Amino acid sequence: MGDLSRRGILGGAIAVAATAVAGPVATAAPRPGGAAQPATLWREFTRAPYTHPQIPYVGRAGARRGARHLQRPERVFHAHRYGARPDAQSNAAPAINRALAAAGRAGGGTVQLAPGTYRIDDIIRIGDDDVVLRGAGSGRTKLLATRNLTELVGPYGSRYGGDKSSWSWAGGLIWLCPRERLEGLTAAIRAKDWPFEGWTGNKRDEWRTLTTVAPATRGSWSVRVADTSRLRRGSLVLLRLADDADHTLLEHMAGAGPGARAYTWDDKTKLTSYVPYEWPVRIAQVKRHTVTFERPLPLDVRPEWDPRLTTHVPALTGSGVEGLTLEAVQTPQSPHLLDKGHNGVTFQCAYDCWADDVHVRHVDNGFGLVAASACTLRRTSVGGRGSHHPYFCREGSHDNLIEEFRVERRTVPTPAGTQLHGINVEGLSSYNVWSRGVMEMGTFDTHRGMPFANVRTEITVENDGRHGGDASAGPLYGARFAHWNVTVTNQRAGLVKIDGIAPYSATVGISLVREFDQIDVPDFSGELNSRIEAYGSPGSVRPRNLYEAQRALAGRGRAQPKGTRRTTVTVRTEPDT
Repeated sequence: MGDLSRRGILGGAIAVAATAVAGPVATAAPRPGGAAQPATLWREFTRAPYTHPQIPYVGRAGARRGARHLQRPERVFHAHRYGARPDAQSNAAPAINRALAAAGRAGGGTVQLAPGTYRIDDIIRIGDDDVVLRGAGSGRTKLLATRNLTELVGPYGSRYGGDKSSWSWAGGLIWLCPRERLEGLTAAIRAKDWPFEGWTGNKRDEWRTLTTVAPATRGSWSVRVADTSRLRRGSLVLLRLADDADHTLLEHMAGAGPGARAYTWDDKTKLTSYVPYEWPVRIAQVKRHTVTFERPLPLDVRPEWDPRLTTHVPALTGSGVEGLTLEAVQTPQSPHLLDKGHNGVTFQCAYDCWADDVHVRHVDNGFGLVAASACTLRRTSVGGRGSHHPYFCREGSHDNLIEEFRVERRTVPTPAGTQLHGINVEGLSSYNVWSRGVMEMGTFDTHRGMPFANVRTEITVENDGRHGGDASAGPLYGARFAHWNVTVTNQRAGLVKIDGIAPYSATVGISLVREFDQIDVPDFSGELNSRIEAYGSPGSVRPRNLYEAQRALAGRGRAQPKGTRRTTVTVRTEPDT
């Protein structure tokens, strides 16, 4: 995987910055002596961390609120006892799946794979809480996948029509998804009844109201509710916000400026199909008619959006995959949007789950977050013959953390008619973080669908990918995107320098860049109210890493709500909803 350490990433960034070709004059630069200076935007943020107009609060992103050490199940199930053989000759998938199912029936456990190469001719399914698939390390344990998702499940068309393959943005050969949810999804695909993929079922009707919610403002940790009788500390619930006829919820996600108010929303049929906005969150405390969450509210809560807390399909929690390489048999990359599904690892309807030290090779799509929230992907990488989406984050995925990641340079020439994206976020996904990464190819992709309040920080990128998305999916960006300390090695501005594209957003400490190749125009008219600082000087400001600084701020008690500093939530099973 190369040097993914903090020192390695920063060293590479500094070396690239030192050799950058001169461009426009920077608006800020290091003081004499090269000492990093506190960013003005950071000083502003520390005074109002939950309500800053351009920078989102992401200090709780990731599994277990961003915990560095995630609890692994102590019970161990050795896969070789279920028949898994690292000989690369026999199909080990049935044995691995038997071991994973046994761990699930036991209430959780770690399925251990010995070093070696295991051939898998089927999907590896992690569908039970507190189940971890663990190899001996990404350099020692390999799963060699011989078949694709089209062969294993069937063709998967798009619910929006056309001849596209939804395997271009869905599913994984290691698929972490609640067992019943995955069975329902694959049954619908086989029946060609193309499903919705999120927290409320294939038809978005598998939910019921727990209580209605009183008005509250973005950044609040607590809300008043009408009825607490079905709410419990530690329960996972959905906050559901429906749009109104004037699309004021979508306007709010875009910053509610004049441009958003003047924007035509009604004909953006793909975008409007993404609402209601569904935000999964654990309850930290219930007291009288007040409910406190483990994260602050991502948006205002207003009566016109019919706010309520609801149930959802069963969630997958406490599960993960670590210490292995998943390699697909090497096939040519498919034409754009016709992927057959040689996909890597996907989290779906998962909360507080993770991947650690996982490498994928020769895949159509690398790591997927599909209606997944509060998950951590740490020390992951995508390599081999080249991918359509190295990382994709879609279908209302929130509060995820992707850190110490790498997108490797492809090992074969790019086939004609294919497409490369990068670290993708779309479909109203919010408060996700990409931190400390190296992208030897790709870009900061959005596929429209107005993602908002996402952070990319301390990343070096050879910016050669392209974004996707059709006009019916609406804007590229909503409000409060932050690109913080980003080194661009090829001077291309697209999708990294966003002060002229994204409303109410921040671009801080990026390289000098210029417009070429795919050039975008703002979706919203008029003043965007975005900010840019330390342009041309990556690494010249403090903090270097926006996410880690927010974590440290919380650790010092300066970004904690009153009365919740000592709150801890440890939940192993889902409530009866």
